[in-house]
Amino acid sequence: MDDRTIHQQITELVAQEHELRSALQAGDVSSAEERGKLREAEESLDQLWDLLRQRQAKRDAGLDPDEAGERPVSEVEGYRQ
Repeated sequence: MDDRTIHQQITELVAQEHELRSALQAGDVSSAEERGKLREAEESLDQLWDLLRQRQAKRDAGLDPDEAGERPVSEVEGYRQ
């Protein structure tokens, strides 16, 4: 996946977050449903941002950015702790 595709996916996930918040305010989804879907979107966003950072680090080191790979949520989310 190239940088452009990653940025497009990030944009789509951010739009999804906004839609979920609007749906909650409109009463179209429950709070629990919104929280679950938001958590999934946030985890996916964290994975995509991590992948972009990996790709840039490889570029900076003179390596092929396409060798970067998406890490599991448990690993990416573990950075926060």
